[in-house]
Amino acid sequence: MDFELRRAREKLEKEQKERKEKAKVKLDRERKGKEEAKRQREAIEAAQRSRRLDAAEAQLKADQQMQENVLAGRGIMFYRLLEAVPYQGIGDKIKLPPSCFTELSDQGAFDKGPMYFQLSVVHQEVSSDTHATDDENLRNTHSGVLEFTADEGSVALPPHVWHNLFPGETQKTSLIEVRYVWLPKGTYAKLQPERIGFSDLPNHKAILETSLRQHATLSQGDILTVNYGELAYKLQVLELKPSSSISVLETDIEVDIVGSDSASERTDQHVLNPLVLGNSESGIIGEGNYMYYKFSIDNDTLGRIATGDARIEVKIEAETDGGDTDLYISRHPLIFPTRHQHEWSSHDIGSKTLILSSKDENLGAGTYSVGVYGFKGTSKYNISASVQDDYKLKVGQQAVSSASPMEMDTVECRNCKHYIPSRTIALHEAYCSRHNIVCRHAGCGVVLRVEEAKNHVHCDKCGQAFQQGEMEKHMKVFHEPLHCPCGIVLEKEQMVEHQTSVCPLRLISCRFCGDMVQAGNSAVDVRDRLRGLSEHESICGSRTAPCDSCGRSVMLKDMDIHQIAVHQKS
Repeated sequence: MDFELRRAREKLEKEQKERKEKAKVKLDRERKGKEEAKRQREAIEAAQRSRRLDAAEAQLKADQQMQENVLAGRGIMFYRLLEAVPYQGIGDKIKLPPSCFTELSDQGAFDKGPMYFQLSVVHQEVSSDTHATDDENLRNTHSGVLEFTADEGSVALPPHVWHNLFPGETQKTSLIEVRYVWLPKGTYAKLQPERIGFSDLPNHKAILETSLRQHATLSQGDILTVNYGELAYKLQVLELKPSSSISVLETDIEVDIVGSDSASERTDQHVLNPLVLGNSESGIIGEGNYMYYKFSIDNDTLGRIATGDARIEVKIEAETDGGDTDLYISRHPLIFPTRHQHEWSSHDIGSKTLILSSKDENLGAGTYSVGVYGFKGTSKYNISASVQDDYKLKVGQQAVSSASPMEMDTVECRNCKHYIPSRTIALHEAYCSRHNIVCRHAGCGVVLRVEEAKNHVHCDKCGQAFQQGEMEKHMKVFHEPLHCPCGIVLEKEQMVEHQTSVCPLRLISCRFCGDMVQAGNSAVDVRDRLRGLSEHESICGSRTAPCDSCGRSVMLKDMDIHQIAVHQKS
């Protein structure tokens, strides 16, 4: 019986234990359910609170942006998201759609003077992502407006604006934010060329001023491209005052140009290396490349040259082992002489010398450029420019002219045509006929040794005489067709004359603005053509200025006539 009671008690205890465990599990399940429901409720409340905060922040940001736009535009509110398309223009003026003209006109923007716009890049692939990084929208610049003829939904950008917004060549996205802004007139700008050589340009600040006339704005960090003939110089805008973006219209700006920090400046072939008179410089030049040097002639040296007491000798000593060079010299403003743009040249094989003397009409005080051109292969050379006295040459010439007067009893040699004393003419003709040959080419008649006659040849085109080994270079240099950037094809001598006097792309110093500019075609006005004005000078001279004597506004190109006709001033 005790056994049965013990079993019943154990069974009861077991059942009670199971009920307690089930009750405990149920309580844990209910507690976890309540905790999960609480977490879900808190998460929903947090999400709702975050959305409310985001909405309030977005509204605040929109209000701030609207307020900033109103302040930046001086009361004009204009914002567009447009697709950027390039167009070939100069300066920084963009083209907007006609609808922008209507919107700006309705707000009276045209009554507030020149219009300026802030352009910012929007990356299309992340435009819907609220977590896009700020670095992707940092590229921005400013511009003026040229006209309102772009297609709806697009903005046309000139190369200057395009390259500042899209530095890379392959830009996949092209959405641009366009905002109307007000910009202060600039007072100061600090620029830095990307490579050396810009400061070598004659009157480079005037060239920069001419380039800036095509611009309405400047922004810090922009790259400004300045063209000089076929060369292009890129200048980075380092600092601006009174703000980081300024207007450059109708204002005087103080400009500082700091030195280039280019690490590869010595390998740039468009750099003028200084050449001190009396010293020599060495170098290595490859085929098809140029190395440039510069030297100066002061007034004292020019005076000695003008009186015939001295001359300038530019000499290049080159190794002829498989390589050859040409020598070109020009006077500024032509700072980089080339094969068909120069004033003096030498094409001798090997070492060569150019003499600048009083006989040269273009010689004057100033800076001269020397170009060493790699005609063939790779050449090592030494180049020097020096002032040579001419008194020794004069003495030698006088001695030769005063010595050995012509004897009266002479006879002309039938072979070499020289006059020989009659007493020795028979012996001379016998010797001359065996050892000398007279060139039969029309106009030549030079007497040659028999062994030299084989190498003596004449050019079929110009008739000049050369050694056989020099003919190939002569044909390539003087008779190979050259292509001028203006489209004309000429031989060397005609090309030099063309690019000096008639090429519309030649650089001239404008008599009205003083800048180095491309001459352009002939002036449209017949009177301007009779005055010898180029196309640029005809347009530039049409600007008016007050007469110093009477204050009347007169066109610059008519100012001299006005002074003579009205004020009797010559």
